[in-house]
Amino acid sequence: QVQLEESGGGVVQPGGSLRLSCSASGSVNYVDAMGWYFQKPGQKREMVGVLTRGGRRYFGDSGKGRFAISRDSTGNTLRLQMDKLELEDSGVYYCGAARVGRSPSHWSSYGMDFWGKGTLVTVSS
Repeated sequence: QVQLEESGGGVVQPGGSLRLSCSASGSVNYVDAMGWYFQKPGQKREMVGVLTRGGRRYFGDSGKGRFAISRDSTGNTLRLQMDKLELEDSGVYYCGAARVGRSPSHWSSYGMDFWGKGTLVTVSS
């Protein structure tokens, strides 16, 4: 099993920035891709960005051009730098991790194998 814990959410004004972090623990050697997903109440979870251990990045429509995703040297901490935040960016941000061998088409269709509990981001003036 892999445990994921997000941090860094909060309240920010439009145009501001936030940095989210996700720490992975447990059987991390079985994890390849890690990513951030975004969900508003009553809506489905959608991909913000995914980064593989090999450095390949995949982005969804949310935050494109404004958000950056990175991992530390161990590959076990995932970060999301969110700049120029907009009201529509408000929601819960989840960290997800996929097992080694999962393809982008798999986690694009079915999501990640492991999830954190999420961190709330509120953009409000």
